[in-house]
Amino acid sequence: MAFKFSPLFSCLFLFTLAIPALSHRKIKGHNDGQTSGFEFLKDLQGSHKGKKTDGLHRLKNYLETFGYLSYPYYKNENSDDFDDALESAIRTYQINYDIKATGILDAETVSKMMTPRCGTPDIVNGTSRMRAGGIDHTHHGSNSIHTVSHYSFFRGNPRWPASKRHLTYAFEANTPAAAIGPVARAFGTWASVTHFTFSQVQSTAAADIVIGFHRRNHGDGVPFDGPGGVIAHAFAPTDGRFHYDADNRFSVGAAAGASDLETVALHEIGHLLGLHHSSVENAIMFAFIPTGATKGLDADDIQGIRALYNI
Repeated sequence: MAFKFSPLFSCLFLFTLAIPALSHRKIKGHNDGQTSGFEFLKDLQGSHKGKKTDGLHRLKNYLETFGYLSYPYYKNENSDDFDDALESAIRTYQINYDIKATGILDAETVSKMMTPRCGTPDIVNGTSRMRAGGIDHTHHGSNSIHTVSHYSFFRGNPRWPASKRHLTYAFEANTPAAAIGPVARAFGTWASVTHFTFSQVQSTAAADIVIGFHRRNHGDGVPFDGPGGVIAHAFAPTDGRFHYDADNRFSVGAAAGASDLETVALHEIGHLLGLHHSSVENAIMFAFIPTGATKGLDADDIQGIRALYNI
């Protein structure tokens, strides 16, 4: 069963209250069926330094959005020239995602870039910590274990104050009823591995965290890009905003072509608590969000949140 978001959402919301919760139910965005917001990358495959390709400025915008590229104000970032800065940005992207660092927009790089993902940038203020050698955790003794973690924090390590261990959350009126249970379960999962507790309240004005479904430019300075690109985004502590891109398809559980609501919530709540992206593909904090599948916390996520709060 599926429904579409529309300006008449209040009517649809009342309608869904009368429908029993179904596993694997798809929730379709307003523009469901349109091509991915990252589809343009296919036409740019094979681009390399010194080559001018129509549409290359869109790749520059993509890399700028996720923190890999920043042109001085006097440079024309809307040009289609493959310059030194673009080559360097692609190399950094490839290093972060364990792709051979050629600086060429090869097939593997395009494939990774086209994957639906979180909208939070990988690099903030020019600093990338995803592949900074990781954090070495060695336990000495006869049963020593040597692991390297690749979790990261936001610049300055923002976190909730020590006095704030119980966080409240509320849903905006544009949230479909089907999303409330999955988000609540995601909060419960984070509570089980941290010292935080969470509870839902009705008033968004009184809540520490506010969840909603939005599309395109929605007033937070970080507009969404339509179907198939960015799935959701959230802000570092103690901002408390968590937004799904309503133009995408969501599901309760794994469903072909849709993003699982709970999996997305697990990732974005990680940001709300202070975790940035991880380079560990199995980690929930890996930037790319799978479609047609579910995902849970990894040891890297748990180590990261406990390190941030000294748990």
